[in-house]
Amino acid sequence: MRLFLIRHPRPAVDANVCYGQSDVGIAENAAMVAARVKPLLPDVPFYSSPLTRCRLLAEALHPAPRFDDRLRELDFGAWEMQTWDEIGKDKIDAWAADPLHYADHGGESIARLRLRAAACAREIAAHHDEAVLVIHAGVMKALAVDLLGLPDPAWFSTSFAFGTVSLIEDGKLVWQNK
Repeated sequence: MRLFLIRHPRPAVDANVCYGQSDVGIAENAAMVAARVKPLLPDVPFYSSPLTRCRLLAEALHPAPRFDDRLRELDFGAWEMQTWDEIGKDKIDAWAADPLHYADHGGESIARLRLRAAACAREIAAHHDEAVLVIHAGVMKALAVDLLGLPDPAWFSTSFAFGTVSLIEDGKLVWQNK
């Protein structure tokens, strides 16, 4: 299985704001990002998060992308669209103490995100030998940990730049952030 993972363009939201599943716009032109990454992509099925920051890029890359709610970013619950200062150090520290399972914000844990993202990838793999996914950093990290067989702490050291493509093929990261 070959999965081309594309992180959405830079969102139109302040870097100090927690935005997860909030449907924010993009600060970059989707067509320009698409023109840059399209030469790296095969003509295969495209899947995307339905959130605007992914949807606009997916539509610029493919005439009929398939949208799947399981590809949405982590749900931060009550923290959505608050600044990290508004959320407060005590709550952030509680999250940092058990980030894989913390969900006291009323959203979802990283562990739950990983389960839904992995289920979606397995379903796609059951139907296609290769596919493109236009997704969020959290979903990309979840899939990388799952598909590459990495230990849980690898979640925190894995990163993907905005508007870039990474290729995972047969359990190996072939290239990243092109």
